[in-house]
Amino acid sequence: MTAPADRVAQILAEWARERPDLDASPMGVIGRIHRIALHLTDELTRVYREFGLGEGDFDVLATLRRAGAPFERTPSELATSTMVTTGAMTKRVDRLEGAGLVSRRVSEADGRGRVVQLTAPGLEVIDRAYSRHLENEERLLSGVSEVDRAALARILGHWLADVEGTGRGASLD
Repeated sequence: MTAPADRVAQILAEWARERPDLDASPMGVIGRIHRIALHLTDELTRVYREFGLGEGDFDVLATLRRAGAPFERTPSELATSTMVTTGAMTKRVDRLEGAGLVSRRVSEADGRGRVVQLTAPGLEVIDRAYSRHLENEERLLSGVSEVDRAALARILGHWLADVEGTGRGASLD
């Protein structure tokens, strides 16, 4: 079964006409993933804004929530988990603290370190936002069968491991 015509298919056809000596087929995968990612980001951030959050804010709150009670992590743990610099994390935490969604305190394990913790309002916001986020993701995947979702998750998981160099992505089997 061939994929339905889309903008990427049109681009591939044009390259095939103009440069038949080159194999542009990787563009069929990369181009579509890139275009999907742009659409998904727009759709995901729309939900975050319903709760007064940006993408980075949601990421920090979700990371704290996933930690389990007492819903806290060090700033460096947050930065590692969310893949941003510690400077960027400081700005995010400052903003969230200003909104009353997180608090900072001195670490009991290391008096020089800090710990970031969800506040009660922060916990309430992330629980509502996460529920809405999952509803939105389900909506975004509604046209993809369970079998195809599982296959995509497996393939993309292996590919991501390969791209990120974790060594787990050498085979897609």
